[in-house]
Amino acid sequence: VLLACIDPSAARITEASVSRDDRNTILIARPFGFAAGGRIDIELSNQTLYRTPGSPKPDASKLGIFITKSEPDSQVEPDLGSDGTCILESKQVSTLFTFQEISTLKDGDVVKYSNRISDEYAGVYSLFFANCLEETVVSFNIRVSLYNIDSDGDPNFLSVGESELPVIYMTMFVLFTVAGACWTALVVKNRANAHRIHVLMILLVVLKAMTLLSQAGMYHLIKTTGHPDGWNIAFYVFTFFRGIFFFTTVVLVGTGWSYMKPFLAEREKKILMAVIPLQVVANIAIVVLDENTPATRNWFTWQDMFHLLDIICCCAILFPIVWSIKHLREASQADGKAAANLEKLTLFRHFYVVVVSYIYFTRIVVFLLKSTMPYEYEWMSCAAGEVATLAFYVVTGMKFKPYGSNPYFALDSSEAGDSNAP
Repeated sequence: VLLACIDPSAARITEASVSRDDRNTILIARPFGFAAGGRIDIELSNQTLYRTPGSPKPDASKLGIFITKSEPDSQVEPDLGSDGTCILESKQVSTLFTFQEISTLKDGDVVKYSNRISDEYAGVYSLFFANCLEETVVSFNIRVSLYNIDSDGDPNFLSVGESELPVIYMTMFVLFTVAGACWTALVVKNRANAHRIHVLMILLVVLKAMTLLSQAGMYHLIKTTGHPDGWNIAFYVFTFFRGIFFFTTVVLVGTGWSYMKPFLAEREKKILMAVIPLQVVANIAIVVLDENTPATRNWFTWQDMFHLLDIICCCAILFPIVWSIKHLREASQADGKAAANLEKLTLFRHFYVVVVSYIYFTRIVVFLLKSTMPYEYEWMSCAAGEVATLAFYVVTGMKFKPYGSNPYFALDSSEAGDSNAP
């Protein structure tokens, strides 16, 4: 799953095509953090107005491009122009140009506009198109480049708060690679006590590391060129398999598969059969969000769908752990197995707390950090989320490492027989 810090529309050169659209405001480019001296370059072409026959000549000053201080996505459009006036006349926004002015900005068939963010106006802005004309639909193609200038005079297409992300993702790639190598060595050394779940955990760490490597490459190229140049494809692939492997592994660990019982109960299979298709749809949503711009109709619907599916999957993986705790609590009351089952029960409870803490931190705390931190330090929420993920992997590995005295791996024949029950 993607953490809250990941912007699915990461490329800061945005190319959008609007076709016969009647929306009053269209978000063209998502929030971008400008430093002093940041730049906005816009190229507009093929702009066409469609009005009912017999309508008076349109007032071109009622259509234009503007920027505004960023708000949460769900509140931006309803708040703009809510008093009935044209948003281009509002003091809340900075109008870059209207269609009335495009004749002076034309370079051949393309309207070209450039602006520099002055020192006192540095901050986070979103870029919109506004249409204040009634019964008018518009079509146009637009290319927007948002960037800052680094100390060497080169353009930096990452938002101020994202400039550290390539280094963060590469650092986390190295840490996960080291963790994966240590876990692999431990499994090989204790292969007599290793189970299939341990091999699955190795694959999960490898996929997570490769996801981080693809993110590091993607953000580095976006920083220097404005486009991911193919690294986004690698990101889609590794994120797809990582998401499926993550939820599958947590479910299998929570059920005791391969180390406490050799097969899954029917209800546990149903959880997997529900989570895996949901993850497929969630990853489709990631691709749709990344390959399209916010100007696309239903873009925010896909965004909401992704968050909803993520929450459903996070809740679903808790059920097998709860069922295992309930089963062990009942089994601990049986004669002859009380001590062993109580020890397993304690460990399952610890694992439940670890999973809940991880979900809470990465889905809520990271989001709050991103929302409340100054925009220059937005990267810290991403770093916190990745460190929390590494901690979750390490703690889980410590509890499930293969060694003979680990109470998790005492496969009891009677428990294995009972696990067939739905």
